[in-house]
Formats: sequence, structure tokens, C-alpha cells
Amino acid sequence: MASPYQTKTFTSDGLSIAYFDEGEGDPILLIHGFASSTEMNWVTPGWVDTLLKDGRRVIALDNRGHGESEKTYEKEAYGAHVMAGDAARLIDHLGLERADVMGYSMGARISAFLSLSHPERVRSVTFGGLGYGMIRGVGGQEEIASALEAPTLDDVQTSLGRRFRLFAQQTKSDLKALALCMRASNNKITEEAIAELQPPALIAVGTTDDIAGSADELAAIIPGAKVCIIPGRDHMLAVGDKAYKAGVLAFLAERP
Repeated sequence: MASPYQTKTFTSDGLSIAYFDEGEGDPILLIHGFASSTEMNWVTPGWVDTLLKDGRRVIALDNRGHGESEKTYEKEAYGAHVMAGDAARLIDHLGLERADVMGYSMGARISAFLSLSHPERVRSVTFGGLGYGMIRGVGGQEEIASALEAPTLDDVQTSLGRRFRLFAQQTKSDLKALALCMRASNNKITEEAIAELQPPALIAVGTTDDIAGSADELAAIIPGAKVCIIPGRDHMLAVGDKAYKAGVLAFLAERP
């Protein structure tokens, strides 16, 4: 089913980036995860409806190489810090002074780079699906990239590689672009850098998530950070969980 939200585009660093902008109220920018899209990460799991009903202006972009945004085949064109630049330019394009930001998985890493490089533009930040993996890295980059480049799913021998290849096929993604993105996007952030994070932060991770790393370990580094535990959910199933949504709404209601 097609998204009920009207997709627009703007040019960021020479690439066409797709986004939508719905509702009124305090703006929140949503940044999706690897091999996903605004539709898969935020619309289908009910996040957009939830935030609109909470009286918020909801903005979401398809990261470069994903969804309806332009694909490019140069490794240097990707990287979480590069995609954070697209997010910052979208905030500028919309004429916003600042916005709450929520990213999931790779989107959380992008949100961290955005928050560190443009703290004045980020009112608060929610890291979904990424805890201490923000510092440690989530691993398996080459394994996943190779799985995306394999001729068919049957040629992928590892469980991690098959999981990501299957998800990418389900989302009808550009496998070549994703392989390049995977090799470039897992930029690590040091403990010293994340300790300087200025916006209020929430870290939301499922209790059975074997990718994200510990939410508590990351929160211990970030002054004042809060944790939202998502009971019984893994990396994929945590995305639309009601405990995650309730935790984010409460956090947004309390942040300055």
C-alpha cells in the first residue's frame, strides 16, 4: 500500500533526497536504519501516526542510497557523518531553527553525528536500536556487504549475511548501493566525543537485541541520558513496539 504522506525532494550535496513533512507543532526529524526507508521504518510501524496524534510536525527522509532518494556508487559518498550532512541540510531547507531527532540503528549513528556537529539544531535526540554499539561498532560489515553483493540469497552462507540480504530484498533496495553504504557507514564515535553530547538524549534498545549493544553502558557515558528498555524485542521487532513509543512520547513531553 502506498504511503499516505506526500513525498518531496530537495538537493543535498548534489544528490536528490526524498522526504515528507506532515502535521504541525514541534518538529521531529526521523532517520531510518540501514536497508530501510521512511515507509518501512516509520510509516508501517505506526510511528508517524503516533507522533502526529501527539501534536507534532513529523519530518522523515530517505537516506541517500535508500528508498526514493538518489543512489550513488562511490563509497566516499556514504558514511554516517556524510548522511548527517543531508539531515542538517534538510533542517535548513525547511527553515527550522531546531528539531527533535530520532534515528534507528544506522539512523541513530547518523543522529549522533548530527547532534555532535550541529548541537544548536537538535532539541533532543533519541537513539533507537543502538546502545554501546555506537562506540564499539556493530561488526560484520564485510560479511553483510559480501552478502549484498552475492549473486543470489542462496549463495549467502552466514546467518547474519542472510538476515540482511533477505531484508534488503524485502525492501526492494539497491543492493550495490547498500553494499557501498555498509562498508562506509559504520563510523565509530569515541567515548570522549559522545560524552560531549549536548542535546537531551534517550537510548531505546530491545532486551533481546543482539546488534545494538548495551543501552545502559552508552547512557553511563552521556550526561543526563535516559534509557527506554523494550521488553522481549530484538533489533527488528523493537521498531514499532508500544513500550518504545510510550517511552519516546514521555521523553519528548519532559525534555526542555
